[in-house]
Amino acid sequence: MTLSDEQLERYARHIVLKEIGGAGQAKLASAHVLLVGAGGIGCPAIQYLAAAGVGKLTVIDDDQVSLSNLQRQILYGIQDVGRDKVEAAAMAAHRINPEIEFIALQQRLTAQHGAAFLDGVDVVIDGSDNFMTRLIVNDLCHAAKVPLVSAAIGQFHGQIGTYRGWEADKPCYRCFVGDAHDPDDCDSCSELGVLGAMVGLMGSFAAMEAIRVITGFGDDPAGKLHIFDGLAPSMRTIRLPKDPGCSTCGTG
Repeated sequence: MTLSDEQLERYARHIVLKEIGGAGQAKLASAHVLLVGAGGIGCPAIQYLAAAGVGKLTVIDDDQVSLSNLQRQILYGIQDVGRDKVEAAAMAAHRINPEIEFIALQQRLTAQHGAAFLDGVDVVIDGSDNFMTRLIVNDLCHAAKVPLVSAAIGQFHGQIGTYRGWEADKPCYRCFVGDAHDPDDCDSCSELGVLGAMVGLMGSFAAMEAIRVITGFGDDPAGKLHIFDGLAPSMRTIRLPKDPGCSTCGTG
């Protein structure tokens, strides 16, 4: 696609990056990103993807904004308490960039959606808060062969990885977490607490990794897990092996 004069000015700081350029910005304008969850991770991801000029954002979440969300879910204000998150997120995203197409889905993602739900999607960001949803997202992405950027946070810690488990040498998310846990279990920030700025850091990181998938800048992230310790602070990266016995992508 050809960028307009207004787009050339708006995205000039991207376009001058040789790793992105006009061709990369055009890819962003044609891209479709699906975000699972409009909470702590989804909020900064939505902001940066909208600002980056991603052409279509689909956000799926069945929750409403509560007062306790405002400490970390920076897309919302006090006036949004009680509103559907996807509705409030759509309005906020259009304030940032009225050019984007925003599809708000007020529902919970389930296995019944099927792989066809991802038709036309270029990359999925998962910021959900339970293993059941995370594993459903993983399996849908694997079946549809759509790259998955999965981010998680807890207290002062965060982790993020990109998964393409259908490739012979790359793991999927289930290779990482396995099946030996309660699928409804995840640490609850209401019980353990979470630093708001840590959520913003990981949501912004997720947006960057989605942009990396779309434009292809830098090194291939698939199969790497980035772990951030906000107490130290420090970050380390480990390489995840493919599990041959994985029930999603294994060969066993």
